[in-house]
Amino acid sequence: MADLQMRLLRQKIRKRSEKNKERKLLKNSKQEEDNDFLMQWSKRLVEIQFTVYFNCSNVGVKKAKKEEEDEEDMEEVTVTDEAADEATDKPTQPLEGAEGDDDEDEEGSDDEGEGKMSEVDEEQDGPELPTGLTGAFEDTSFASLASVVSENTLKAVKEMGFEHMTEIQHKSIRPLLEGRDVLAAAKTGSGKTLAFLIPSIELIYKLKFMPRNGTGVVILSPTRELAMQTYGVMKELMAHHVHTFGLIMGGSNRSAEAQRLANGVNILVATPGRLLDHLQNTPGFMFKNLQCLIIDEADRILEVGFEEELKQIIKLLPKKRQTMLFSATQTRKVEDLARISLKKEPLYVGVDDNKDNATVDGLEQGYVVCPSEKRFMLLFTFLKKNRKKKLMVFFSSCMSVKFHYELLNYIDLPVMAIHGKQKQTKRTTTFFQFCNADSGILLCTDVAARGLDIPEVDWIVQYDPPDDPKEYIHRVGRTARGINGIGHALLILRPEELGFLRFLKQAKVPLSEFEFSWSKISDIQVQLEKLIEKNYYLHKSAQEAYKSYVRAYDSHSLKTIYSVNTLNLPMVALSFGFKVPPYVDLNVHSKGGMKITKRGGGGGFGYQKGKSVHKAKIFKHVNKGRGDRRQFSR
Repeated sequence: MADLQMRLLRQKIRKRSEKNKERKLLKNSKQEEDNDFLMQWSKRLVEIQFTVYFNCSNVGVKKAKKEEEDEEDMEEVTVTDEAADEATDKPTQPLEGAEGDDDEDEEGSDDEGEGKMSEVDEEQDGPELPTGLTGAFEDTSFASLASVVSENTLKAVKEMGFEHMTEIQHKSIRPLLEGRDVLAAAKTGSGKTLAFLIPSIELIYKLKFMPRNGTGVVILSPTRELAMQTYGVMKELMAHHVHTFGLIMGGSNRSAEAQRLANGVNILVATPGRLLDHLQNTPGFMFKNLQCLIIDEADRILEVGFEEELKQIIKLLPKKRQTMLFSATQTRKVEDLARISLKKEPLYVGVDDNKDNATVDGLEQGYVVCPSEKRFMLLFTFLKKNRKKKLMVFFSSCMSVKFHYELLNYIDLPVMAIHGKQKQTKRTTTFFQFCNADSGILLCTDVAARGLDIPEVDWIVQYDPPDDPKEYIHRVGRTARGINGIGHALLILRPEELGFLRFLKQAKVPLSEFEFSWSKISDIQVQLEKLIEKNYYLHKSAQEAYKSYVRAYDSHSLKTIYSVNTLNLPMVALSFGFKVPPYVDLNVHSKGGMKITKRGGGGGFGYQKGKSVHKAKIFKHVNKGRGDRRQFSR
């Protein structure tokens, strides 16, 4: 590192000395012009003095003396201007240790005999580092990594359109290239993906990994969509490399994945469940040469129920490896995971620890207070007004997304949908369709709230409130991404939910109330009720959505804010098109009722029945009479 730093300093010194020579030449030429100008003026003044002496009296002589004084003043002004020029060229903070190099440059130049004054000037014209930046980190451009990152990678980065590093990239890429274990935290949209992909590619490149060497890097993602996105960025970065890379995730053809792993995949992007499956059950999967484990969105992986899988994965993988943990928020569980997976002294990189806001500066965010019965009318009006923009609308359950998707498309407001109960092919198609669209509306659960880099999203609408401030931050992180990203976020709250704003304030989320003209809301309540009543499929879908909304509300962790007892169920039912609310069984822990459990993955609030539900208990009939032919009874 010290050698690298010295090399960079020498380069800067060489460039500075060349600039000094150019300045000196310009000064000399300027001085010659000034001397010629002064000579002409002095000749002219002598002529004037001679004429005045012969044609005028003593008054004329005094006047000539005054002209001479003016000439002297003008010479002083010229010299002062030159001194000012020299002063502007001199740096305010010369770099220590650079004088020796400057002296060598002076000895090799044509100005050897200029004496001590010229040497002092040269020393003062030495190289200067930009204010606030020191050492090898003074330049934030990707080109400054040329000495530590391969030409193939930098070429790919340039083709992707990136010139300067973000703060998280600037602080983490070099330590990662040196082999350090890193625990990094940065806001969503800050460029974490490139921060871990570039060092991982360089690691494989420098070790000259071949397919026969097996897997050298594993990147874990919490959701399939994020895994696909990471794989897409990887594909662009690997455009000029020859190493193999691949993607394995749930919902894909397992046997085809096993064949690819047996052939050798140097860099592997995976979801935790499928990776553990291959580690345990694919004999041709060579992972003993693993050099690096990367866990992206570590807190989200733990939230969606992959904690046990992660612990097993870490046990199976080689202990001698580099580990990187990247996340937008640091939780107690992430710290526990760091203790298990990282070495004793990992480097912590937190670029937002001292920031006033937990969200990006280009994000305008606010809330609207709306009673339960008007929620759908507000949503419909807002979406209709902004249909030519790019919007994401978040719901608390898969069934709620499904119902609103069917309803809005039925009433000629085209929308797309992503949720955890869709087949993988449908989710993938919809995700890329929305990414490539210039405008459109995507309804989704929290499966789309983490890590996904969807270009130019104008609005994030949170129709159902998030479970906690961390979830809010990740949802709004889908907009205003990148260095100069701009976006808007709208949170719809019931009057009883305003206490959530206090938690957001504690989490450094600046929120203001948006003004909304209630007189301009489309009053479609009567039409909605008639449609739900007459259309069998929409009626069935609305019932499921209503039930899942109430159950999801009951499962909120912030019971003081989101209490199911504060729900006015007839008013809630109106927003789903029901005059009379459907029955919802919330007695989830009674012996007779079925136990509803939160799903372990997929994001959002999907629910499933307990394993013991609807299993027939079969007993042999003991007290059977002589004429009774029954063999079993329930």
